[in-house]
Amino acid sequence: MTARAEADPGRPVGVRSTAQKRALAGVLARTTTFRSAQELHAALREEGQRMGLTTVYNQLRALADAGMVDVLQAEDGEALYRRCGTPSHHHHLLCRVCGRTVLVEGRTVERWAARIAAHEGFVDVAHTLEFTGTCGDCSRTAPGSSVGG
Repeated sequence: MTARAEADPGRPVGVRSTAQKRALAGVLARTTTFRSAQELHAALREEGQRMGLTTVYNQLRALADAGMVDVLQAEDGEALYRRCGTPSHHHHLLCRVCGRTVLVEGRTVERWAARIAAHEGFVDVAHTLEFTGTCGDCSRTAPGSSVGG
């Protein structure tokens, strides 16, 4: 085992630790919401980090491939990123108003996807599933809402 691997035991094997990746991981660690690459880039610049937007996208892709960040697609098609809170495969329920997210374990969905893949002769199948809606708090405060008022 190398000294570098010992110094960063939370890093998956084969993921190279760079100053840029560490800076981006630091910003991600200090946020609890999903954020766009542009928002993360702006946060890095506010902290004095000199990193181009293309580099932010490349580092986010590497972190996502390593399972260190979650990626979901907003209704407008923009990719949003957040530090991954669990090592197991999961999905998210996203409020389209406030951005609140809830982690969703979908064992039934996982079995369904595996069954369809096997039926069609596919192996090594990956998938994404995203749920969007309006959370209870936002639905009660939305203009024209008849709930709560």
